[in-house]
Amino acid sequence: MEALMTKRALKRMVREGADDRYDDAKVRRLPVEHRGGWSPLGDADNAPRDQSYIKTIKPKSPGQAQLMEAMDAKNLVLALGPAGTGKTYLAIAKAVEALEAGRVNRIVLSRPAVEAGESIGYLPGDMEDKLAPYLRPLYDALTDRLSVKRMRALMAEGAIEIAPVGFMRGRTLNNAFVVIDEAQNCTYMQLKMLLTRLGWHSTMVVTGDPNQSDLLPGISGLGDVADRFEAMANIAVVRLEDRDIVRHPLVAEMLGVL
Repeated sequence: MEALMTKRALKRMVREGADDRYDDAKVRRLPVEHRGGWSPLGDADNAPRDQSYIKTIKPKSPGQAQLMEAMDAKNLVLALGPAGTGKTYLAIAKAVEALEAGRVNRIVLSRPAVEAGESIGYLPGDMEDKLAPYLRPLYDALTDRLSVKRMRALMAEGAIEIAPVGFMRGRTLNNAFVVIDEAQNCTYMQLKMLLTRLGWHSTMVVTGDPNQSDLLPGISGLGDVADRFEAMANIAVVRLEDRDIVRHPLVAEMLGVL
């Protein structure tokens, strides 16, 4: 069929969005049937939509509501809780919201490059190639809130920066929304260094699960830092629980016995 098209007709289809084969900014999604499955966006009867089309994030549990309120009210928030409670996703969603609204000039995302108990050896490529597997979850959350084209443009102009923890020393992050992900894999001194990067007109959200650290026992500093900050009025420590898990319900059941 494409061979029969004139060049002018083909260009018009691409320009008008009728043919997206040449636009890598659009994500091709295969149709998915919901046969009695569970979704945080609703049950099968309510025909849940793809989450990328939902612009306004709403809390799905009391803990998530508390976290979202804390991020709106405080400049430093620690979000602790088990896997699947939406800590990282909500933090990045708030960061994108703040950037798009003009409340901050940039988003800075950081996480430690720590393997989850399994060494994959030396990775080929330059620094970005080596760090890509560790930073993939942050890219996933970003592309769910922004188009791939928009995310690439913002990263190219420096409005979105993704960096490992080791590259954060000596910096002052002004007019920024900073997300420190997987903080349970940071030592006490690393967290102290990261927390003191906070500059003027900035918000920092630190997420992690103290019970899932990939460091040796007693090395992670997240639990200690959270306990020390609990009594500080200007810092919010939000502790999410199993009831706040928005992944498949089996995740909450498994965590209850593991």
